[in-house]
Amino acid sequence: MISLQIPGLSRGPLGSTNPIVKGMVPSVIGIMLIAIGLNLFNAMIKRKMVDQNKVKKLLKDTRAWQKERIAAFKAKDQEKIDELNKKSAYMNKMNMELMQLNMRPMMITFLPLILVFYFVLPPLFSYTVAVSPIPLNFIPGNFFQLTCTAEKVASTPGICKHVNDLYFWAWYFLSSASFSGIIMRLTKTTMDTS
Repeated sequence: MISLQIPGLSRGPLGSTNPIVKGMVPSVIGIMLIAIGLNLFNAMIKRKMVDQNKVKKLLKDTRAWQKERIAAFKAKDQEKIDELNKKSAYMNKMNMELMQLNMRPMMITFLPLILVFYFVLPPLFSYTVAVSPIPLNFIPGNFFQLTCTAEKVASTPGICKHVNDLYFWAWYFLSSASFSGIIMRLTKTTMDTS
């Protein structure tokens, strides 16, 4: 009920009926650029706050231990399993340290990202900014819809104009997810050990 009192959180899908940026192409490009910018911001904060060499070492050690453990289970080598289980507490401690290292920058970037997402972006862009050739509502229960359905078009004509229109936040989500891996590789903040 507190969330209903915060301006902007009780109005349905994020977006504006009278956006500053008008038109599908400028909206799509604008949201993609904002998603890239916010991903770069996250990567730079992570790069400054997290010792990447330590993360790579922790990842390499825990993955090597997991591989050994899986191989021992497959081979049914009980002696090796017992030996590896003795290191289990240490490996859990290393995994916890790895999670803490990755959570630290998120504590700083989470609030600004939420504020930008809820209060800056919605007035700029309309409710729907792109059209998908196929429906993207793959999670059952209508809890997490990325595209407009026929029912939404009939019930909310101001928000959804066509079936398979992509909501503003859905395009942001897809753009952000698409570019985050690339940006993490470019800034060397990826969780890959290779």
